[in-house]
Amino acid sequence: MIKQLQNRFILISMLSVLLVLTIIIGAINILNYQKVVQDAKNILTIKVWNSKKDSGFLSSYRYLKKTDPEKTRIIFLDCTRSLSTFRSFLLTSILVSALGLFSVLILVLFFSRIVMKPVSESYEKQRQFITDAGHEIKTPLTIIDANREILEMEYGENEWFQGIQKQTARLASLTNQLIYLSRMEEPKNQLQKIDFSISDLAEEIIQSFLPLAATQEKIFSTDIAPLLSFHGDEPSVRQLISILLDNAIKYSPPQGTIEVTLKKRGKNICFTIYNTTKQISQEQLPHLFDRFYRTDASRNSETGGYGIGLSIAHAVTKAHKGKITAESKDGCSLLVTVIL
Repeated sequence: MIKQLQNRFILISMLSVLLVLTIIIGAINILNYQKVVQDAKNILTIKVWNSKKDSGFLSSYRYLKKTDPEKTRIIFLDCTRSLSTFRSFLLTSILVSALGLFSVLILVLFFSRIVMKPVSESYEKQRQFITDAGHEIKTPLTIIDANREILEMEYGENEWFQGIQKQTARLASLTNQLIYLSRMEEPKNQLQKIDFSISDLAEEIIQSFLPLAATQEKIFSTDIAPLLSFHGDEPSVRQLISILLDNAIKYSPPQGTIEVTLKKRGKNICFTIYNTTKQISQEQLPHLFDRFYRTDASRNSETGGYGIGLSIAHAVTKAHKGKITAESKDGCSLLVTVIL
């Protein structure tokens, strides 16, 4: 992430300098060329009367034609030296600008490392903190849950023990997701990529979600192209598809519609999930893949989610050098498209 931020900073800086140099070079040479033309025109005008005339360049000669009732005069002026100076100046300005642009690139590369170093260190500490804190939290959660089981065996089941069990499980799940997300976003994350049938994987995951969709009376349809192979990390792709299916079922209304497709698009794999939803605005769409973001501003979600699932889906897609997008044409449905 930091490397990409640094590259964007360098690219924007260089494009800005290139744009400024292009404007400067263009302005200087246009003015220089106009001066050559004007000088030639002025010289020619001295030799003819002020009247209507046609003028232009023929090779290195500037010509001016004057027509009257009796005769036509065509005067030529050798502009070889002026044009040679113009071309020499144009070439020199381009070479000097290229050298200046290269010098700016070296300086930007050097100073961008200095500028990005605190950001890089802060991001790395944050990522490391999430990983370390996640592992540290796991131990007390395990102990709390074990103590609950002992107390439950001694005093019997009650609502307090059930609440403890539910909240420890919820916190453990959130911790595992944060650790997983942190690992997926590591710049040196090495995925164990293999060739596998993504069609079979998608069918398997869909089958596991069908009973849940049926109990909620969701209208579930699929269009999975057979025998599609993909080279990637099978567990993380499984996580990606599961997250998107779970999200579609959670946030579609009762008797809502869910449509899943998996097709070949050129050299890529295109996986889409469409589901109807209560309401979603265009302003919310760019933030769906942000951590802990929920369309419910009150965060009083009854779905049991943490607002981190789509962030993991985005990280998995990015780790496979793919692209994930979300769109809604009517504000009452959501279409998530993954290109791998």
